[in-house]
Amino acid sequence: MTVTPLRRTLTILAAAILTIATAPTVAVAEPDPKALTWTIQPATPSGPDERRWINTSLDPGEVVTEHLAVRNFSRTAVVFALKAADAYLTDKGRFNMLPSDRPSVDGGTWIDVQGKVTVGANETKVVPFTITVPRSATPGDHPAGIAATVTSTGGTVNVESRVGFRVMVRVNGTVQAALPVQSLSATYTPSWNPFAGGTVRVRYTVTNDGNAWVTGRSRVAVSDILGLSSHDATGDVEELLPGGSREAKIRVDGVWALGRLRTTVTTTPTLLGDDQADADLRQVSASVTTWALPWAQLALLILFAALLLGLRATAWRRRRRLAGLVARAREEGRQEGRESVLVAGSPSGGEPGQGDARRQPGTR
Repeated sequence: MTVTPLRRTLTILAAAILTIATAPTVAVAEPDPKALTWTIQPATPSGPDERRWINTSLDPGEVVTEHLAVRNFSRTAVVFALKAADAYLTDKGRFNMLPSDRPSVDGGTWIDVQGKVTVGANETKVVPFTITVPRSATPGDHPAGIAATVTSTGGTVNVESRVGFRVMVRVNGTVQAALPVQSLSATYTPSWNPFAGGTVRVRYTVTNDGNAWVTGRSRVAVSDILGLSSHDATGDVEELLPGGSREAKIRVDGVWALGRLRTTVTTTPTLLGDDQADADLRQVSASVTTWALPWAQLALLILFAALLLGLRATAWRRRRRLAGLVARAREEGRQEGRESVLVAGSPSGGEPGQGDARRQPGTR
């Protein structure tokens, strides 16, 4: 069989096209975040370490180099965007970073990391980054975070999926911590049992107006106006970043309603992160007055008084009736006695008038 030059050329082109069509794809242009699984965590130059987040204390103007590891558990290679931003705690106490459309102004701006990293399927990449503390940085904690993100387009909306960890930078200097109490209120609920005390429900807001990352304890004391009785309860203050606030609720049981009740809340902060021996930790107290009247006890007292009055009235009526019966019996007894005397003094049972007539003087 003779192969013409034209046929040989067509055969070579067809083989080239099949080779290009069947070649494996190295990367995905726009991966679906729902089909991807990845993590990012602190690391050393050789790989991930056991730290959950980075916690470091630095001086103003100091620069330190750290590392992060991005691991791709997916079956395709993925290009991740690496972003640093200021961090905060949500209302439920979860750590979060500012979204991409909000600019950072604090610790997030101190982190310098490369913008993107390509991680192959089931591969881990270690990426260095630097933390540069400005010389004008104020002492205390400056929370931030680093995330590996993937952005997908759904119609006209871009959806950013990110996984990150926190970077807590404490600038050395005077560290202060206090948890002032605001919006303090107390309500008294009496017990259905008149022989048991009621419940005081205390609600307040704790604000971290210091410059450190803290947690703490709250002590609630409820006392009456004379200080004759006092009841205490304690509760935990969950972690708060500088400037953060959180609402707290505590109930105090066994409180008797004795008129005016004074409720005092005292907070004691505890430093988190790198401990600092010379930290200024201050206790703060706030008080509120609540009026509580013993309605159940008053109702029981009124019921007891009514029952006592009823018993006394019943006893008085019984004594009066008994006295009446005795007086009547005595009167009947005297009446019967008079009648017996009259009958005994009559001769032969005749009329008294006839007997007197027969005994007149001078009559024979």
